[in-house]
Amino acid sequence: MKIKTLAALALSSALVAGSAAADLVIPDLSYRTGPYAAGGTPVSDGYQDYFNMLNARDGGVGGVPFRIVECETGYNTEKGVECYEATKGEGALIYQPLSTGITYQLIPKVTADNIPLHTMGYGRTSAANGEIFRNVFNYPANYWDAASVAVNYLLDENGGSLDGKTIALVYHNSAYGKEPIRTLEALSEMHGFDFTQIAVDHPGQEQKSQWLQIRRERPDYVLMWGWGVMNQVAVQEAANIGFPMENFIGNWWSGAEHDVTPAGMAADGYKSLNMNRVGDLAVFDDIKTLVHDAGNAAGDGSNLGSVLYTRGMYAAMLAAEAVAKAQEIHGVAEITPAMMRDGMEALEITEERMAELGMAGVGPAFSVSCADHGGSGLGIVQQWDAAAGNWVALTDYIAPDDSVTGPLIAEDSAAFAAENGIEPGCS
Repeated sequence: MKIKTLAALALSSALVAGSAAADLVIPDLSYRTGPYAAGGTPVSDGYQDYFNMLNARDGGVGGVPFRIVECETGYNTEKGVECYEATKGEGALIYQPLSTGITYQLIPKVTADNIPLHTMGYGRTSAANGEIFRNVFNYPANYWDAASVAVNYLLDENGGSLDGKTIALVYHNSAYGKEPIRTLEALSEMHGFDFTQIAVDHPGQEQKSQWLQIRRERPDYVLMWGWGVMNQVAVQEAANIGFPMENFIGNWWSGAEHDVTPAGMAADGYKSLNMNRVGDLAVFDDIKTLVHDAGNAAGDGSNLGSVLYTRGMYAAMLAAEAVAKAQEIHGVAEITPAMMRDGMEALEITEERMAELGMAGVGPAFSVSCADHGGSGLGIVQQWDAAAGNWVALTDYIAPDDSVTGPLIAEDSAAFAAENGIEPGCS
């Protein structure tokens, strides 16, 4: 699939975004270049390969094929907005920018244009409140869920008490990295642990001072909200100071193969969250046969089955299921972006449906509603086995503490509504 230039995409921007298309247009705001390409590339590969597999196997969804429109952002917010403006006129049904910075800028735009935005496990956490963020969805889980899941795991590891423990957060010094701070502050007050914040500036290649601080202060646990090269450097620096890897836990954007393999055996025991399971899913056979072997892979095929390839594929599956739901609700195959929004809000993902799709257990079962655009909030904890070269799931899905995250979402979304003159409610 060739990447269109912004200039070429802009030629079609005069089209009305809400009009129905003769195909199902899926923009991919990718980043295959720059310091975050190691994460962006496998996600885009999995995202595109799944749609292309549906085209080859089923003719798309409801007899209408998908058309992928890829636009390179370089994980740059300004370029991401440019890509949105250049692609929306093609009849774009859904945007998944894979960037919290881009997400924040697109929220008012997709609201005005009535196009759904899906920020799976990233973006603005309070967008889980669909009564205010009508066009934004962040199921199956969000950043505040992730922070709570990590703390609940540590509570279980410590007999139900973190009183007197110290937890440090090493975070990307951006909107993304700052997202879990307020949740961890609330959880520290609730559970009696000391909470330390340690920022790492973009792109994260220099972290010696941060890890010298950790060696000096000796926290019991380190949580990480990292991305791209920052993760690799952090794992290596943790090894350099002898920090126990089993006490170092990344979020689900800090737990891919490329985050740990550069450190070799020194990364053994490092842990991370995951919103999706990894394993030998049946759907991979269809993708390999119908897409890769046919010469239509989005990338070189080497990422098939990896953590982030699976996550991109999972995101595509959720979008495709929302397309089918929108077609069912409105009784038409060639849906509009507004219809797609309705499909996303009525989405229900069951264990049985995931099995039918060849993706049994890839994620938790969940349903979406007007009031809840956030899904179940569940996450697992996995651990890197350096000798075997793979991730091992340590837990089943762990639930977040809704008594903490719920009020934070309500407070933040209400503030957004007041600032922007939004009257909450379901239409």
